[in-house]
Amino acid sequence: MIRSLYGRLALVFALLTLVCAGFTAWLYQDAAARHQQEVLQRLSRDLAGHIASHNDLVANLKWNRPAVDQLFHMLMMVNPGIEVYLIKANGHVDAHVAPPGAVKRDFVDLAPIRAFLAGEGFPLVGDDPRSTTEKKIFSVAPCVQDGHTVGYLYVILAGEAYDQLAADVWASRAFATGALLMLAVAALTLLAGLAAFALITRRLRRLTRQVAALEGEGAPALAAEPAEEGDDELGLLRRTFRLMAERIAAQMAELKRQDNLRREMVANISHDLRTPLTSLQGYLETLTLKAGQLSEADRNRYLDVAVRQSRKVSRLAQELFELARLECEAVKPQKESFALAELVQDVLQKFDLAARDKEVVLEAEVSPDLPPVLADLAMIERVLTNLLDNALRHTPRGGRVRVQLAAEEGRVGVRVADSGPGIPPALRGDLFQRPSPLGRDARASGGLGLIIVKRILSLHGSDIRLEDRPEAGAAFRFALPAAG
Repeated sequence: MIRSLYGRLALVFALLTLVCAGFTAWLYQDAAARHQQEVLQRLSRDLAGHIASHNDLVANLKWNRPAVDQLFHMLMMVNPGIEVYLIKANGHVDAHVAPPGAVKRDFVDLAPIRAFLAGEGFPLVGDDPRSTTEKKIFSVAPCVQDGHTVGYLYVILAGEAYDQLAADVWASRAFATGALLMLAVAALTLLAGLAAFALITRRLRRLTRQVAALEGEGAPALAAEPAEEGDDELGLLRRTFRLMAERIAAQMAELKRQDNLRREMVANISHDLRTPLTSLQGYLETLTLKAGQLSEADRNRYLDVAVRQSRKVSRLAQELFELARLECEAVKPQKESFALAELVQDVLQKFDLAARDKEVVLEAEVSPDLPPVLADLAMIERVLTNLLDNALRHTPRGGRVRVQLAAEEGRVGVRVADSGPGIPPALRGDLFQRPSPLGRDARASGGLGLIIVKRILSLHGSDIRLEDRPEAGAAFRFALPAAG
């Protein structure tokens, strides 16, 4: 929850709400205290003056001690919330009725007293003689005789008794009710904020889920990505978009590569078609222009060459059409269970006559208890036909072509080997990719036939490879899944 954007926003908002609520409570308490101080000080601003004017506190430029003691006792009985002090003109605390040891200051600062007497704005706070640090509101009046200021009558308006009573009232049920009300308001604010954040981030969360669903196969890569941007929705979107950009770039590079391969294939096929077409055209033109000058044997020989070239053109056109059909995504193998050994025998019979003409031995080697395979019968027949056709064309007279079938773990392995010249190592890398325009006599590539074979096996979830073998000839191996 905390790792999501909503969780983080909710946490930050909750902390800010609590901080603001606490600051508001403190601010309210401070403002209420200042308001109470100002009201009390304005109400009691003339208290010290009235007391001083109605009592003879000074006699012979000295404190009238009997009058002072009588005044202190009277005030303590009338208003126990105030504290009265006599302060000399230099600020020295000279008289009080505080318990022994209660007065902590010997001197008070005269600057607040002068400000009070000058009528500056309230509330004004002065030194509390009963504390070394605390300051409180006060009322003050000068004690003057014959034009001489002997001292000041200094009245603390909120003494210790007043503070204790205020603390008790502050902790009463009324304050508790106010605190609970403030907490309720903060809770409602928090819930409203969380609901608002949920509504605001709902579309972002939906977008994140949709982008993650579009990523599909990139989910493992996405999970493996370092969370440098964070684990919330924004970090996930950033990583997802970066992976999508990388995938798009890779797909564009692959499209460019495939486009280049297609361009090369078209150029190579054009080269392959141009040679037999040129030969066919030449022989037909010769037959047309010199029909009366050619002997019967030459005419038949020219016609035989023309027929062979036309068959070559037809075969190339058929292979090109078949490759285009296989590359169409709509083509799917119609898999069925059949005996691969029987299919191999049928294909070998198709090449029996051609093999006899070249004196090439065709043989099949089948392991006992060979399971049936699950594949498209017509497509696998095309694979075997292409491989045997290549092997027969590149096997010299008196050679041998062998097809081997063996059971493997859940599959049936197929091996087609010949005793021809083999394929040079330098040309094996492009054997299943594209035909080469550099000639056929050295078996430079497998042409479209091997490309078709690879595509068909790819549709079956299999692959074909050329074996490395010490003896002469080429050997191709692939495997098909066993049925059931």
